[in-house]
Amino acid sequence: MVKIKLNSIIKGYRWRIVALLFLATAIKYIDRNVLSFTMIDEGFRREMLGVSDTTALSSELIGKFKILMGYVDASFKFAYAIGFVLMGYFIDRVLVRKGYSIAIAIWSLAGIVTAFVSSFRGLSFTRFVFGFGESANFPAAIKTIAEWFPKKERSFATGIYNAGANVGIMATVLIVPALILNLGWRWSFLCTGLLGLVLLACWLLIYKPPKAHPKVSQDEQEHIHADEESEHEAEKVPWKDLLKTKGAWAIALGKFLTDPIWWFYLTWLPDFFNSNEALETKLDLTGLALPFIFIYFTSDLGSVFFGWLSGKFINMGWSLNKSRKVTLLLCALLVVPLIFAAKVANVYVAMVLVALAAAAHQGWSANLFTLSSDIFPKRVVGSVVGLAGMVGGIGGTIFAAFAGIILVKWGYFPIFIIASSAYLLAWLIIHLLVPKIGVRS
Repeated sequence: MVKIKLNSIIKGYRWRIVALLFLATAIKYIDRNVLSFTMIDEGFRREMLGVSDTTALSSELIGKFKILMGYVDASFKFAYAIGFVLMGYFIDRVLVRKGYSIAIAIWSLAGIVTAFVSSFRGLSFTRFVFGFGESANFPAAIKTIAEWFPKKERSFATGIYNAGANVGIMATVLIVPALILNLGWRWSFLCTGLLGLVLLACWLLIYKPPKAHPKVSQDEQEHIHADEESEHEAEKVPWKDLLKTKGAWAIALGKFLTDPIWWFYLTWLPDFFNSNEALETKLDLTGLALPFIFIYFTSDLGSVFFGWLSGKFINMGWSLNKSRKVTLLLCALLVVPLIFAAKVANVYVAMVLVALAAAAHQGWSANLFTLSSDIFPKRVVGSVVGLAGMVGGIGGTIFAAFAGIILVKWGYFPIFIIASSAYLLAWLIIHLLVPKIGVRS
């Protein structure tokens, strides 16, 4: 059985498409996380605050910087929320190849332009445009997975490409500090933005839908469309009617509660290790590589493992409902210890607690995304993910707008209390709205 599966992974062209999505997600996260590392650079802080190189960065100025960065982050997430639903709808209409190409071009150019801003207003604008373009990644990827994989393989495939996020962050911590320290913060945005244009060329050269792809064998076509009959028989769901379905709201509210937590990590973790008062050892740009590689490598393992675990449960004879929900509950429970991370003095203990929570989140995310193709027919998966992403983006916008204020007044502990409980609440809501997972709820 193992031999057959490995052979399938090596020979099936669909796994090369997963590799392409993995690369796209990695580059997206490199582009996104440049700002998280740049924001602890003193030169960048002075530029955004409009103060001279000789002006000392007092605690008052740093507090002002953090509050304003919270608003910048909120502008990114607001655009991400709007873009998620519009891009999901757009991708369902123009299909993945064209829709995703346009999105990659938008976010890459916005990243490049960020290299030339010199104020919070300019930064907010470029991050808004960037967020709008980047919002297409997951609607496009989930729709691609639904088109290229039968249901029993989707959570595993999603877990693999979703792991690209963590590889992107690990690449960021290796590349961006070096660019900032040697060339200046502007080069970090310029160089990483250009990576997106390389991705665009790769996407246009490689991607075609499975039925039109010359490298997909007849056997693999049959395997991909193994459950096609039941999906064609499913009632068509008009996009406007998604708002009336419990299944769509289960996924959307799950993302509303948990997306802000992941986005908070992406934006503020460098600052957490750089300034959290409880930590005996603070880390600067040169010291972030080890904790971030550990945290996001562990996150990768969580994404792939929990994606695999859900499929394993199905292969063991468990129902789709039990498999997904047990996996989601395990992920939710593993986030709970994060509450202690803001109070421990040892940076390595904090690192382990954050890594555990990040791994659990990625496992949660892989399975939550997969619910969209479990519950709904393929033709509306992009719209479902878009709606859910918009609601998640609204949650992220609200969270981001207040994060800087909370951090300045009370530190990281209140944030981690929220984070440690959000997943259990989300799991309960999902279970109540969708007691039994099936097509259309």
